Amino acid sequence: MAPVDVVKISILGKESIHCGFHLSDHIASVVISTLPASAYVLITDTRIAKLHLDSFSAAFQKSFPATSTARFLSLVIPPGETSKSRDGKANIEDFLLKSACTRDTVILALGGGVIGDLVGFAAATFMRGVRFIQIPTTLLAMVDSSVGGKTAIDTPHGKNLIGAFWQPEYIFIDPSFLETLPPREFANGMAEVIKTAAIWNEKEFDSLESRAAEIQSAVLSGSTRNTLQGQTTSTRTTAQELLLSVIVGSISVKAFIVTKDERETGLRNLVNFGHTIGHAIEAVLTPTILHGECVSIGMILEAEVSRKLGILNQVAVGRLTRCLKAYGLPVSITDPRIAKVPAAKLLTITKLLDVMKIDKKNSGLEKKIVLLSKIGKTHEERATGVADQVITAVLAEACRVIPGIPRKHPVRMATPGSKSISNRSLVLAALGKGTCRLRNLLHSDDTQVMMAALIDLKGARFGWEDGGDTLVVHGGGGLMTTPPKGKELYLGNAGTAARFLTTVCTLAHPSADATTQTTILTGNARMKQRPCGPLVEALNANGSKIAFLESQGCLPLEIEEGFKGGHIRLAASISSQYVSSILLCAPYASSQGGTVLELTGGQVISQPYIDMTIAMMVSFGVTVTRRTGTDGKPSNVYDIPRGVYTNPPAYNIESDASSATYPLAIAAITGTTCTIENIGSASLQGDAGFARFVLEPMGCTVVQTANETTVTGPPIGRLRACGFVDMETMTDAFLTATVLAAVATSPSLEKRRQPGMIPSATRILGIANQRVKECNRIKAMIDELAKFGVETKELDDGLEIYGKPASELKENCSIHCYDDHRVAMAFSVLASVVKDTILEEKLCVGKTWPNWWDDLENKIGLSVEGVELDHAHSGPASRYSYPTDASIVLIGMRGAGKTYIGKLAASALGRKFTDVDEYLEQKTKTGVKEFVETHGWPAFREVELEVLRQVFSSNPTGAVLSLGGGIVETPAAREVIKQFKGPVVHVERDLEAIVDYLTTETARPAYADETIEAVFQRREPWYHECATHRFYSYFKVDQTPADKIVSARGLEAEVRRFFGHISGSKPNLAPNLARGKRSYFLSLTYPDVTHALPALDELTNGVDAIELRVDLLSASGASSTAGDVPPLQFVAVQLAAFRQATRLPIVFTVRTQSQGGAFPDNAEKEAFELLTYALHAGVEYVDVETTFSEDRINTLNQIKGSSKIIASWHDWTGSFKWSSTLAQEKYVLADRLGDIIKIVGKATTISDNFELFTFVEASSSSRDSKPIIAINMGTQGQLTRIVNKTFSPVSHPAQPSKAAPGQLSFAHIQSALHLIGELPAKKFYIFGSPIHYSPSPTLHNTGFHVLGLPHTFERLETTEATSEAVKKVMQAEDFGGAAVTIPCKVDIIPLLNGGASEDARVIGAVNTVIPRLKGDGTVELYGENTDWQAIRALAAKNLRSPITPNTTGLVIGAGGTSRAAIYALHDLGLQTIFLFNRTVDKAEKLARDFPKSFNVVALCSLEHLPSGLEPPSVIVGTIPAQGSSLTPGKAGSDAGVYLPSTIFDPLKAGVVIEMAYKPSETPLLSLAKSAAEATWARVTGVEVLLEQGYRQFEYWNGRRAPRKEIEAAVMEQHTA
Repeated sequence: MAPVDVVKISILGKESIHCGFHLSDHIASVVISTLPASAYVLITDTRIAKLHLDSFSAAFQKSFPATSTARFLSLVIPPGETSKSRDGKANIEDFLLKSACTRDTVILALGGGVIGDLVGFAAATFMRGVRFIQIPTTLLAMVDSSVGGKTAIDTPHGKNLIGAFWQPEYIFIDPSFLETLPPREFANGMAEVIKTAAIWNEKEFDSLESRAAEIQSAVLSGSTRNTLQGQTTSTRTTAQELLLSVIVGSISVKAFIVTKDERETGLRNLVNFGHTIGHAIEAVLTPTILHGECVSIGMILEAEVSRKLGILNQVAVGRLTRCLKAYGLPVSITDPRIAKVPAAKLLTITKLLDVMKIDKKNSGLEKKIVLLSKIGKTHEERATGVADQVITAVLAEACRVIPGIPRKHPVRMATPGSKSISNRSLVLAALGKGTCRLRNLLHSDDTQVMMAALIDLKGARFGWEDGGDTLVVHGGGGLMTTPPKGKELYLGNAGTAARFLTTVCTLAHPSADATTQTTILTGNARMKQRPCGPLVEALNANGSKIAFLESQGCLPLEIEEGFKGGHIRLAASISSQYVSSILLCAPYASSQGGTVLELTGGQVISQPYIDMTIAMMVSFGVTVTRRTGTDGKPSNVYDIPRGVYTNPPAYNIESDASSATYPLAIAAITGTTCTIENIGSASLQGDAGFARFVLEPMGCTVVQTANETTVTGPPIGRLRACGFVDMETMTDAFLTATVLAAVATSPSLEKRRQPGMIPSATRILGIANQRVKECNRIKAMIDELAKFGVETKELDDGLEIYGKPASELKENCSIHCYDDHRVAMAFSVLASVVKDTILEEKLCVGKTWPNWWDDLENKIGLSVEGVELDHAHSGPASRYSYPTDASIVLIGMRGAGKTYIGKLAASALGRKFTDVDEYLEQKTKTGVKEFVETHGWPAFREVELEVLRQVFSSNPTGAVLSLGGGIVETPAAREVIKQFKGPVVHVERDLEAIVDYLTTETARPAYADETIEAVFQRREPWYHECATHRFYSYFKVDQTPADKIVSARGLEAEVRRFFGHISGSKPNLAPNLARGKRSYFLSLTYPDVTHALPALDELTNGVDAIELRVDLLSASGASSTAGDVPPLQFVAVQLAAFRQATRLPIVFTVRTQSQGGAFPDNAEKEAFELLTYALHAGVEYVDVETTFSEDRINTLNQIKGSSKIIASWHDWTGSFKWSSTLAQEKYVLADRLGDIIKIVGKATTISDNFELFTFVEASSSSRDSKPIIAINMGTQGQLTRIVNKTFSPVSHPAQPSKAAPGQLSFAHIQSALHLIGELPAKKFYIFGSPIHYSPSPTLHNTGFHVLGLPHTFERLETTEATSEAVKKVMQAEDFGGAAVTIPCKVDIIPLLNGGASEDARVIGAVNTVIPRLKGDGTVELYGENTDWQAIRALAAKNLRSPITPNTTGLVIGAGGTSRAAIYALHDLGLQTIFLFNRTVDKAEKLARDFPKSFNVVALCSLEHLPSGLEPPSVIVGTIPAQGSSLTPGKAGSDAGVYLPSTIFDPLKAGVVIEMAYKPSETPLLSLAKSAAEATWARVTGVEVLLEQGYRQFEYWNGRRAPRKEIEAAVMEQHTA
């Protein structure tokens, strides 16, 4: 036998544990020589047998003496936990008996924990006990189940409940087995290794914590099975030595404990740390979730039990959490890997406590848990009894704070380390040279994420001292490498880490083996919505290469090495973290002269945090200089020298000032005293001013020293409103101020009141950036305070709160915390005085104060109870709360059009499309029809359900999923669909059309003996039950081929609108509803709106939306009779037909008789069925009368998604007065219930209008007041229709009737506005030469006339954009805008003080000048290019074939227009663009001007296109007509372009666009007609001119151009 080096460990007085590599020969030799037997029986499972059975058989046969009669037998059993049963044990016993085994038999258990437990128990009972050997093959079994002699089997009542203590004769530990172990199984075992270190050996834990990457790589270093490397110490690698030492260390601890307490009477209970709760979780989730994964979660929960009891500190919990995460283990039942398991919903507190009753450690009913006191030591040398209420508080996802006076009053405490300073110090110390000891580091989710990322980047090494209170950082001096291949840096929702690491990752060199060149930063769904665009744009502009992988402006990012430095311009008006990110890394930029950081974009957000960063950089040896402006004040320009940070020996992190606001606020609201240590006037943090600038004005007594803050609240109920407070320097603290303001009823200090403020109001401004934090915090506070009955008002830059006595606030409120730590902790303050307030998502405090709930009870003295939420009754809102990238599910009858609609939706949203039936066919390798015919419908439904779960689990985002028509047939499937977190759309179609389709369709199984109609009637209620939305697929019958094309385009456009709107990715709302603009909707009065469709373009000229008066609809087509209720199906068809004719938003109105309509007043239920349908159908605006039930209106608000509620009230009597109290009451009610307020009165005299104006002015005085529609009906009230700014209802002369008396047309209102001075006449121009024949004046003047606008459009012929004539008209007060043509498109750019669009900058040409009003009242000139937009739109409209990665385009010419054409084709999705020009050099230069991603290929000839590429599908001609010819050698001398017919492929569909509009039939268009008339669409130059002109018109006027009338006028001029 070859020499083998083993490490022997003693257990129970015998060195029976042998550890080494490749031990099969050693095992056979030792067993045979020391344990003589008549039979050696090796029992393993099928998976292990394939890998190792032959080698063990050979080893034993080789080791038997020549004279031996002993037998070597083997039994192979099925793998998995199901074998560990009574039947499994009986199977082994029967085999042993059949094989004539006797009491001298030796049994060898080769496998994981299942094999060891099962075989060990069989050995313990067979023949009253035979000898056995443990040969564990998994890490979990090596360090846990194989050591100690515990054997058992499972029963339906629980795991390991029947068994025996039966010690093995030997335990052979061979880590080479782990080379075939999947990574998940290795992590499974590491949970036990970590557990052992956590209870026994802090030094070993330190090693596991700091060397996670090395330990994991040791297993992945490759197979040594053939070389036997490591069998002797001389051949062992460093990785093998490390792995062996980890395993030996863990086993040694357990062996010592077992030796001291073999029968588990006390000390041995310690190895069950994490198991009490972990086993309960495992009992529910087995076998999907592994033992170690469950124990990992159990360890954290049991550590939190210790923390709640005041035994363990957060430092230890944080370290334990971080260590487990480092090995890829879950630490919470909310982990996505756990949550996606169907059984996870059974993890209720009741269930877990029930399972925990059956635990061997328990004494009677008392549950026993191993409690840690610190890392490496337990509270007692046994498990400790813990009350159920403590366990409940830890397990619960929600909690309740019991109101009262804090028992620890006066409170004295310190808050955790500052999140902001902790993250900065981690980056600084990692980038620095030398060793730095960080004290008071925050141990939270955010800092764990940051540390993990720095470790993955190899930017630093971390260690711990002082029991984990001090983090030792060994800085890397700025040297970092990209993570291993396939490793992404997952940051959760850690915004600070995401922004800091964006710049840090630009410093990471490619990995040494060159397998990775980039670093990918990603996060959870919310993190993927939070902005980082300005930071990335600034870095890219500076030369870095950072790409957005999904949504523009958000994570995930792919980052290459490269940080240039020099001069960087950064927009810092959204987040100061962008600034700090660059500041922290700037010393390491490559620019030798250092970095100049210039902040742009208006007011800088949160300047104190920038100052904090600069101050901390000084502590690490780098001094940043802030320049002084010409006014002597600090400017927004910073100079950062190049250098390397020098780590200070130690750095003390301040306590978190934002977190300090919560205990201080509790003192304020309960009239008690609280002192916070380590936060005072000398703090780096702006939030340290909260006590002085917020609490003191509210009536608190504040004493603040440099390092300490004490607050004593006024008597309960005596808090003063704060009045006006600007919290720009302490934005995170606004939530705390908000909850205090909710109960602050004493009048604010007069000096703190702004004009118009009521005494009990608190107005908080300077917090706009809080909308892009973990959630929209301003909206969150408003929505959650509303549950208590607290009124608020949202402002542009903050909010206003109207205080109420705490006794009047509603009790029993359940507060949604939006997974936001600040929201949760802020409302815990309010919960201290409002009874039975439930705080959901209590674990979200882990971001900054993980032990907040424990400290609230132990240090402040307010009791906290755990609460289990009832998810089954969480209300309709939960189904409508999903991220914008959530996958979309389509359900509906076969033949309804799900596949067609789904593919259109996927294309429109840029998502993948999956037909789940096709996926099922791939999975089962048989067609649906064949499967049903073979196995029957019940079997198909079972498979369909499993596939549904798989598809939902693997596609939570980024997909459109089309389900089979019968998926709703089973309750289980319906429940799965209803639990899906994303839009579920019921695709509907006329039943007759479905029947016609299915009658001829034979690919799918028939409906047995049922008719299609019967199946439809049975399923329809289920579809409605499951769906969140409904899409009616409208098809007209008897269509002509031309009509079908138009209809198909209308459907495609509607699919884009509908799915963009309901997903929230592109809400289809009217942009003119913005403050300072005017908006209108057309009130349609047709009983059948399909009659309006032919004239819809004319009817809707100028308006922003269309009102569908549902109460006026009539299925008969005749005028609706008052009291009729239009059938829902008829309304659905009307809406669908309407949708395919217009993209304008719809205002869906069901006006009752008492409010001036035709809908019956006593049919509220039917009205809400229609209104609910409207929201399900993606209608943008729903008019809801405030006279309806508030509960029903609130339900609409819960399901509205991106849509808006117009809360309306009408008075037809004429008795209503705008100056009355009633008017104010109606306003307040509508403000509470809707997004837009609509109040309509009736004018009898002209003075009634002036009262209305006064009312509107007062109501709209706040810049954050909601939009209001306020008008008077009747002839006397027409002035109010003219002056009203929001959604003024208009009519049109072509309509059959007006919707209300006094309605005016859009054009009439514009004329009237001009007459009263509200719409000054503007002058528009075209600059260029020659422009004598330009149709632009006709185009725009026609549009002005049709819309009633007083403007004029003139020619200004010039060859110089910088001429005095041009400057004069552009500087004139009445300048409205200009079209720019050759030769001025480039030269005009320097005159644009407002810059140009990104599109125009890339193209390098501007054809549209747009005056824009700035915030200070001045006007800036902005440039746009509509040429490319027109080309793209017309190409997309006329291209009849789908664009693929192989689709190509061709641009002829290399002038200015060619640039727009190239840009348009690239934006259209063409990945290769050919470019031809007579002068090849010019074409090549133009190609080089565009980014490589455009893939512009300059051609030498049009006659020979590059081989291997598709011929072009889109051709754009940009040269004059006279410069091209169809005959070789006959082209004009200026262009010389010969157009061969081969550029048009007659076998494929394409589109040719001619930019020249004189003559109408150019050589290029003529060639297309002759070469490929049947397949190629032709777009004339005048069509392009019209399209770009329409867009100019819309830019200038904010209105859609009246296309039909404009086209008629231009074509008349063109053909004259």
